[in-house]
Amino acid sequence: MITYSIWNNKGGTGKTSLTFQAVTRYAEKNPHKRLLVIDVCPQANLSELLLGGQQNGGSQNLLARQGLMPRCSIGGYFDARLPAPFSPPNFNAADYITKPNIYNQSVSQNIDLICGDPLLELQAIAMNTLANAALPGVNTWIGVIDWLKDFLDKVRGQYDMVFIDTNPSFSMYTQIAMACSDRVILPVMADDSSRRAIQNAFSLIYGQQLPSAVYAQYTFATKMNSAGRPLPRIHLIIKNRLTQYMGAASAYHAVLTGIDSDLYQLIQNYPNCFTFNIPADGLVDVRDFQTTGVVAFARGCPFSVMPTGRLTLGSHRVQVKPEYRDLALSAVDDVVAKL
Repeated sequence: MITYSIWNNKGGTGKTSLTFQAVTRYAEKNPHKRLLVIDVCPQANLSELLLGGQQNGGSQNLLARQGLMPRCSIGGYFDARLPAPFSPPNFNAADYITKPNIYNQSVSQNIDLICGDPLLELQAIAMNTLANAALPGVNTWIGVIDWLKDFLDKVRGQYDMVFIDTNPSFSMYTQIAMACSDRVILPVMADDSSRRAIQNAFSLIYGQQLPSAVYAQYTFATKMNSAGRPLPRIHLIIKNRLTQYMGAASAYHAVLTGIDSDLYQLIQNYPNCFTFNIPADGLVDVRDFQTTGVVAFARGCPFSVMPTGRLTLGSHRVQVKPEYRDLALSAVDDVVAKL
């Protein structure tokens, strides 16, 4: 079982829509494999997409799952952990798993979902308090950081791939996701803040390039290493939302070239942090999905099964050209080919 976290500490990089399209396409092209999607984001946008999108009741379906007893969500599972934070309780994993295909038939049957939950923000306060508690003979931080690992241990053998959609922050629930991941997918855009986000990843995940040595003892990497736990490795950097105007003479070209050169230098300095040793093997260019992406997002619809032509979006009629849909699908296939 391979576990991916999709993360960037900069918001707005198209992380959730990319995750939705890549996961649903991977499931479609690999029908013999079982996939588990875990939405570790308080906004739970990926869950809404998988459960139908805005136009097909995704929000209402998500609220219904969160309204069950126990809550059928990541928040429901974390609720079960709060009374016994440092040792896994006896729980039924199926209580927290949803089958999206029941609600959204455009999603393959081989995908299962643990829904996101706004409770995560409130729970993060409790998690931090518990993780910093001083108890003799107990590594309280590891006790909390292993919550999701404990869940995956329970279902190990049932799934081939796990995809975790994360929040841009590096809060406790994001660290819990990273701690049980094998690989990281990092979506970036052609801007300087995305370029800095790659550098930030090395500070936050790996404890490298810190502004001061005083922070070293507090880093995620230091705590994981002290407990003998492996860190996830960066597997893919997706240059997202490129457009046809980003040619060699464009203002974006310098940023994109800078991302390549930064990546090359990081691989040279920290080869153990990557699953690849040549930048081209870990880079994918994805053009802006534009109207095609907006319609797919609203409908909770993978590109591979999305109709084209004049479509209804709310009270509006929009045009989705077949050639644009096919270009978007081709870009997603490029991502899927590297998973």
